Amino acid sequence: MQTKDRADESGATAVEYALLVAGIAAIIIAAVALLGTGLLGWFQDVCGGNSPFSC
Repeated sequence: MQTKDRADESGATAVEYALLVAGIAAIIIAAVALLGTGLLGWFQDVCGGNSPFSC
């Protein structure tokens, strides 16, 4: 039997999902920032050299 004293917890799940999405976004941003310059150099090597790839 439920009582009226019990708080509605549906809002807590929305906050938890928002924190989860924010954490995942922070990880993606950090990974792109750390790997971005290395990937840029790799693409410049592939596209700038004598390779069959046309960029």
